[in-house]
Amino acid sequence: MADQENAVRVTRLAKRRAAETMVQHLQQPNKKRVVLNEIQDLSNVGINQIEDKVFVSEPLRPKCKQIIKRKVKSSDDPQMCSAYVSDIYDYLHQIEIEKKRRPLPDYLEKVQKDVSANMRGVLVDWLVEVTDEYKLLSDTLYLTVSYIDRFLSVNVIPRQKLQLLGVSSMLIAAKYEEISPPDVGEFCYITDNTYSKKEMVKMEAEVLKCLNFEMGNPTIKTFLGQFTKIAQEDYKKNNLQLEFLGYYLAELSLLDYNCVKFLPSLVAAAVIFLSRFTLQPKSHPWSLALQCCSGYRLGDLKECVLIIHDLQLSRRGSTLTAVRDKYKLHKVSFRVCLIIVQMCFNIVFSFGNTGFILQRYKTMTTWPFMLGNWTRTSFLAIFVFG
Repeated sequence: MADQENAVRVTRLAKRRAAETMVQHLQQPNKKRVVLNEIQDLSNVGINQIEDKVFVSEPLRPKCKQIIKRKVKSSDDPQMCSAYVSDIYDYLHQIEIEKKRRPLPDYLEKVQKDVSANMRGVLVDWLVEVTDEYKLLSDTLYLTVSYIDRFLSVNVIPRQKLQLLGVSSMLIAAKYEEISPPDVGEFCYITDNTYSKKEMVKMEAEVLKCLNFEMGNPTIKTFLGQFTKIAQEDYKKNNLQLEFLGYYLAELSLLDYNCVKFLPSLVAAAVIFLSRFTLQPKSHPWSLALQCCSGYRLGDLKECVLIIHDLQLSRRGSTLTAVRDKYKLHKVSFRVCLIIVQMCFNIVFSFGNTGFILQRYKTMTTWPFMLGNWTRTSFLAIFVFG
């Protein structure tokens, strides 16, 4: 028992040291950003631009609803009831595209003066560690990041308050999602008492006011659960590797500011595409059932898939290791999955397999685009001929 208590103390001390390091990183002097235009009314900044920079799926047609109804297997999940799954998705999609629930796709450039994409990534990476430390639900993490992005879209804050915003947002999300959420004192402790309880409660109130107390929001995980069920259609029983890989890639997407512009449903669809392609490179990763369920065609996923793929191969966010470390130790089955991931990409992304991919998909509907990166030739061929 004493050994367990000592282990907990050591772990929490490590987290506090990590928090201290993060504060020092955020407070390092940096070049001032050039502000092109002063912002007059933050509450209305860029609201009319949101729909131009995010992708909106098409309404499900009656035929698609019938396809989904046939494909959805029996499940104890009330959100996957075959008779209502399409209606549930339509409702969630209508909520996610509401302007009041969407962050600005370029708030760091238009609103913030002292916060960069790298700082945001460091913050989210640290929050992943906090989530793991307190055994919080992943739903709490997704909501936390959503609150942070929405708050930063309408409020200018200095970098010294960024960590305070992060833990205050997690405090709200934990109260919303968890049965026994950590109290304010524990969140102060995890920041090495950088902020007082009074400061945290004050920031909590500001975030709630910004959210207009509308804390419920469809997240990437909300849609990922639905799409995963549809994606299991090719398996006689549930494929845990597909499920684990999907959750892994989805959490990686939280680290990258470039994913903010995408709707949660589109990120979830891109994650499913990439997971299926990784585990079954010889099969087409985007089925008719997935297209009907999500409302996204293959071409809609291109940009998001390439960003998440870069995260998967550590071309982006290579210094942000919390998610990778978390899933390395998660379960033996997932560690095996990670080995398969690397093997698949070593094969599929080799230049010599281009002809095979082209031949396999040459009979499908053409969707042409050019990208001058020969290392991705095989992968992009799916988009070209998908």
